[in-house]
Amino acid sequence: MSVQTLYTAATGMDAMETKLDVIANNLANVNTTGFKRDRANFEDLLYRNEIYPGVQDSNQTPTPTGTQIGLGVRVMSTQTDHSQGTLEQTGRELDFGIEGRGFLPVLDPRSQTTVYTRAANLDVNANGQLVLGSAQTGRLIDPPITIPQDATQIQISDTGIVSVRIPGTVELQQQGQIQLAQFVNPDGLLKIGENLYQETEASGTNQLSEPGSDGAGVIRQGNLEVSNVEPVRELIDLITTQRAFELNSQAVQAGDQMMQTIANLRRF
Repeated sequence: MSVQTLYTAATGMDAMETKLDVIANNLANVNTTGFKRDRANFEDLLYRNEIYPGVQDSNQTPTPTGTQIGLGVRVMSTQTDHSQGTLEQTGRELDFGIEGRGFLPVLDPRSQTTVYTRAANLDVNANGQLVLGSAQTGRLIDPPITIPQDATQIQISDTGIVSVRIPGTVELQQQGQIQLAQFVNPDGLLKIGENLYQETEASGTNQLSEPGSDGAGVIRQGNLEVSNVEPVRELIDLITTQRAFELNSQAVQAGDQMMQTIANLRRF
């Protein structure tokens, strides 16, 4: 009896623990604006080939199969489900949801780079500029848009045009236009927390376009995109992951008992 059984089952327990971490993060962010759920992917490890398929038998005929014993499993990757979340109406002028594939570009003052988000709960800073509604860092939307101090109404059209109403005027005055970014491979974006994504070589460079064109999606003022996490689905995954962990632990116990039985044979 080989100790390989213990190590193989241990890889299964470790993989299930990682999947449990992913599920826990999904459930923790069930109410996070614009959050996209993750999924853990697995792959089998190397195989111990005791007999290779196609080896010639005594009659010089290739065998149809071989003897291959797997050595376990590991997490291959985690992938993000970028499917559209439900738009929840807030009625707030500076909230908007993106209905489509686009991301809102914002400037990070700490790294002096552009980062991207799906959570467009905006505010106006002391200089009248539109920023993400964060209590830690003021990130300007890119390109910057300034709202006059005496504006009595802010309107964001489906195509991203930001207009305001000034006292004493009849028509709305255009202040700028929101741009949306798309990526060839959104799974390649780096998650950096605070509802933000960072461009990487895997994601490809950003492709900026106006809302409503090039498949970027449209803007819905007075709405926010809720998380696309489905709690029932995550709870089912949680139960199956727990059961898989238990099965692997039982394999460890079975392997240990068999080794103990073999060790006790010398007593008879």
